[in-house]
Amino acid sequence: MSDFSNKKRKRDGEKAVASKKKVVLDAPSSIATVSSVLRPKSCPPVIVNTPGMEMPSNLVFHSYLPKNAATSKSKKAADKGLLLHSTTHRNLDYTAREEESRDSKPLLNHYVGIYDPKTGKLQVVEAKKMVVRGAVRSKQVPTSRSQQEEKKSMLDQRTDLGQTFGTKKAKKAIQDKVLNAIAPQKKPGDGSSPVKLDDASKAILNSIGAVTSTMASREELQAVIDEAKPVPKANVDADEIYDVYRPEELIGADILNLVPIREWQEKAKHGENIQFRSRYVVARVQAIASNESAEMRLRVLRYLSIVLLFYLYSKPGRQKGTRQVPPREKLRELLAPAPEAVIENIRRKFSDAGQLRKFHIDLLIAHCCALACIVDNFEVDTQNLRDDLKIDQKMMNQYFHEIGARVKPVKDKVEDRILHVAKLMLPLDFPKQRQIRARR
Repeated sequence: MSDFSNKKRKRDGEKAVASKKKVVLDAPSSIATVSSVLRPKSCPPVIVNTPGMEMPSNLVFHSYLPKNAATSKSKKAADKGLLLHSTTHRNLDYTAREEESRDSKPLLNHYVGIYDPKTGKLQVVEAKKMVVRGAVRSKQVPTSRSQQEEKKSMLDQRTDLGQTFGTKKAKKAIQDKVLNAIAPQKKPGDGSSPVKLDDASKAILNSIGAVTSTMASREELQAVIDEAKPVPKANVDADEIYDVYRPEELIGADILNLVPIREWQEKAKHGENIQFRSRYVVARVQAIASNESAEMRLRVLRYLSIVLLFYLYSKPGRQKGTRQVPPREKLRELLAPAPEAVIENIRRKFSDAGQLRKFHIDLLIAHCCALACIVDNFEVDTQNLRDDLKIDQKMMNQYFHEIGARVKPVKDKVEDRILHVAKLMLPLDFPKQRQIRARR
């Protein structure tokens, strides 16, 4: 007890004295001695580089030598060509090759060292430096020329002849046909029953179906085209021809009531001649103005006469196919005694910023055709209106066709001439959407 009590206890935090004894470690020697340099004759080790990809670790490679390797005089395996190929991956083929030098200097020799830590000896083996690259496995195709020719059909042979001896136009047609063709896959040796499409073909067909499902039908396209045309809006659901183009909807009830007709009625009542710049108006105003029951037709004729004057007083514009409207004050003077509200209605409907473009001109002439049908009880001799508008008969027929009328040549036995009569009747005959014929 006395021996233990006399010993001093170390303070907390006091460092223990490090031991000066050396520890012997079982470590290899710092200097290695090359015991031998081996040059294998048949299967050298391979140093592999995989640029740009990550190669799976479970691949199995098969080695291949060139045909003249057996007869080669070189005894070293490192001097012989070598190729490694693996098909164990489900989608990719891996190939290892030796890359050739790009300059005149020879390739460097590569070695693999096997070190023994117990003896400190290093065994060096000459190796090959190779590069592994992957490629998507392609479909198996017949390699021999005879097998390819046996599988060619008559159409394929004709295609080859066309590509070889055909003209430029024929070659382009063949190329377009090949690019747009989707041939069904068939079983090997069976020319009748097609198999299921692969994933790529299904994806293409599904995308085509998704796009075409939202495409408009022919009727919807025709409705959009008709809506955008510069023509008066027709009531295609009308049961009577009088309801197709009603004056109240074509002109407007308020504007129609402001159209002045009193002057023409007074002159017709007293037998006075009504002078006007339009041949169409002069040929009809006397008979309609003297008929008390034709007041609506007279108002439409008076409005049509103002529209014709509006067009005739406009001058060709700077741009081709346009016409320039006179200034507002000058236009009011030229169209007098038409009320200002009627003039503004016509100017806003058939012009934009004082100019008549192609759209406005077509809209104005189409309205004139519809108004003429109302004035003439839906059967119009087109000659006077054609002369006022200064267009040819073919163009005049087209404008009447755009509003649903039919134009037929009729022989006038009294004057011995051919009249072109436009008749508006049910069902209406509108131009159909042009169908493009498929190329053969």
